[in-house]
Amino acid sequence: MKKDPVANSTKVSVTFEMPADIKAETLTLVGDFNDWDVSATLLKRRKDGVWAKTLRLAPGTYRFRYLADGATWHNDPTADGYEPSGFGEDNSLVVVGA
Repeated sequence: MKKDPVANSTKVSVTFEMPADIKAETLTLVGDFNDWDVSATLLKRRKDGVWAKTLRLAPGTYRFRYLADGATWHNDPTADGYEPSGFGEDNSLVVVGA
């Protein structure tokens, strides 16, 4: 996960990435920032095979996960932390700002 400040803004550009070894036709980013909408934020596979999507987020802590092919959930291995989801698994966390 990469974080870069956005010029003249309190927002931060956050690039979410998942390894090339995720075997899927589609991978979506689902979390607090898109109301857990499983179709709102589709990642793209880069030439190197890594899945990626960049979002501009306001300061705060966000819970998120990845959904492969609408069926299999994945956590981010580079997340800032993890917390129980209440559904028997953990959510990934990204912390934006101080």
